Amino acid sequence: MGNYFQTVVDLDATPADARTLADSGLDWLVREGIVRAELTDCVLGAPSGHPPGPSWAKAVDQEDWEPSGGLTIETGRTVFHCGQGDPRFAVCPHCAGRADFCTDRLEEIEGAWEPFGEAINAWSDTGSAAVTCPHCRRTGDLTAWTWSDDYFALGYLGFEFWDWPDFSPGFLEGLSRALGAHRTVLMAGKL
Repeated sequence: MGNYFQTVVDLDATPADARTLADSGLDWLVREGIVRAELTDCVLGAPSGHPPGPSWAKAVDQEDWEPSGGLTIETGRTVFHCGQGDPRFAVCPHCAGRADFCTDRLEEIEGAWEPFGEAINAWSDTGSAAVTCPHCRRTGDLTAWTWSDDYFALGYLGFEFWDWPDFSPGFLEGLSRALGAHRTVLMAGKL
């Protein structure tokens, strides 16, 4: 079975404004009735989270499946990921070339992942890292690379919903507006 999660990551949040933005996002979610303000034991791997509110269905595409988990908000430098599996490629922010980590037959390409794995570790430790594109040979800030299936997002603020139906585009736009019209990415995964 497993547990499913969806994380909305604010790509523009800084270390200085992440907490304030988290409060703004939570205030909007509570005002809309999507989650409740109180904390309960409703999320996997955290002591508490915000349970679904009376209007949770406004956030989702499929109203016949009620959420069974809640919301936890991550602030601070975080490498957000999709859980199971691995990314197949990353896309260069300069030339849009793909740095493939495996073949079409899902066989690992030796040495392709190492620069990215090292950069992710460096970013996790310091908040700064870059990777050189194997195609254009330009170095790009790791946070500007995009990943197959939005597998990774590096940031300072994430809203992690456990065991909810898929979110609607309108909900995602509303949450982005509540965060000051910041760029966001939706990540979905399973543990």
